[in-house]
Amino acid sequence: MSKQETELSVLEPGETPPDAFVEQPVNDTDLAAAQANGEDPVSRAEFDQLKSERDQLLDRLARMQAEFENARKRAERERVEFRDYATGNVVEQFLPVLDNFVLALKSTGSAEQLRSGVELIVKQMEEVLRQLQVNPVPTVGEVFDPRLHEALGSVVRDDVPDQHVAEEVRRGYRLRERLLRPALVRVANNPKQISE
Repeated sequence: MSKQETELSVLEPGETPPDAFVEQPVNDTDLAAAQANGEDPVSRAEFDQLKSERDQLLDRLARMQAEFENARKRAERERVEFRDYATGNVVEQFLPVLDNFVLALKSTGSAEQLRSGVELIVKQMEEVLRQLQVNPVPTVGEVFDPRLHEALGSVVRDDVPDQHVAEEVRRGYRLRERLLRPALVRVANNPKQISE
């Protein structure tokens, strides 16, 4: 094992190598001086080989960094394309609902006909939501659950059990098991059950 290899093996992580390992130009004067001092100089061929290996490793590192950057950009582009595709599928299912709203606005029928038409559109919209696995949060008559319901206030009612939902102000929705928005409700305060 040469003197240089021995010195390399005892370097601590983060420690800078001695000046002997820092690349310095080799010229004939340096070679002659090293030979006159009895040192074992590195031949020009060995130096050129090491320099070539170093250049290859640097080139390989630059290529790997470029490949990593390209992969990151490709993944981001694919994520955006998937989101656009998913959004397009959802919007496509709601277009017939929008068409029916436009037809309802153009109609010249009575208020009762308009109301029944809007009720049909609401049913159509609920069906689309069901197909997307979006379901309403159960409310009236259910036990108040702060994870699913947001209390807007309480009402005194003796026909609904205490701490149960008495009225739904705004419907809440879940996508499978994930809560999209809580239901706004009023909670029953039943004085008969409190006194018992």
